[in-house]
Amino acid sequence: MALKNQYTTADYIEWDEAMNLVRRLYRDGDYRMSLLIGCGCFFGLRFSDLRTLRWEQVLSKDGTFALYEQKTGKRREIKINKGFQQHARDCWRALGGVDLSQPCFTSRYGSVLTSQMVNRHLKKIKTAYQLKAKNVSTHSLRKTFGRRVVDMAGSDAEMALIRLSELFNHSSPSVTKRYLGLRQEELGEVYERLTF
Repeated sequence: MALKNQYTTADYIEWDEAMNLVRRLYRDGDYRMSLLIGCGCFFGLRFSDLRTLRWEQVLSKDGTFALYEQKTGKRREIKINKGFQQHARDCWRALGGVDLSQPCFTSRYGSVLTSQMVNRHLKKIKTAYQLKAKNVSTHSLRKTFGRRVVDMAGSDAEMALIRLSELFNHSSPSVTKRYLGLRQEELGEVYERLTF
C-alpha cells in the first residue's frame, strides 16, 4: 500500500531480465518464486488468478488450460509455452513432485500465498538480484507479459494492443497503452524532441 499523497505504480520488468531472474531463482533453490514469476510473465494473469493455479493446469499434457478470471468472471484459455512448461515440470520435481491436484503456490506451511507475502518477497528479490524496475509487485508480472507482446509485435504494435486490450478486458487499446506505461513514454518523447 502506498503512503498518503504518494504516487506508486507497478513497473514492468524487461523481458530478458525477467527470464534471467526466473533461471537464477531456480538455480538458487527458490523454485516456487521462479515458477510464480515465470507463470506471471508467460500467462499474463492477475495475481488473484495465478494463486489459484494447480499443478495439473500448469503441467497439462495438451499444453493448455482454462480458468474463469476472479475479477471479471470471464473464461480465459491459456496456451503454455513448451520451454516454460519444461521449467514448470523441473520446479515441480524440485519441490518433491507433489500431488497434481495441489495448488502450485503455497507457503512452507501449506497455505496459498497472499499478494502481501509475495510482494514482500519480490521487494527482497529486487534488491538481492538488482532488478532495474523501480516498483516491483505482483502486478509487474502481468505488465511484463503485456510489454513483451507489444515489443515482439514491432510494426504491428497497434494490433498487439487491440489483442491485449481484449485479453486484459480493458475498454479500449488506449487504456491498455496507459496501463503498460506506453502513453507516458510517448508524452515524455514530446519533451525530448525540444532543442536548445
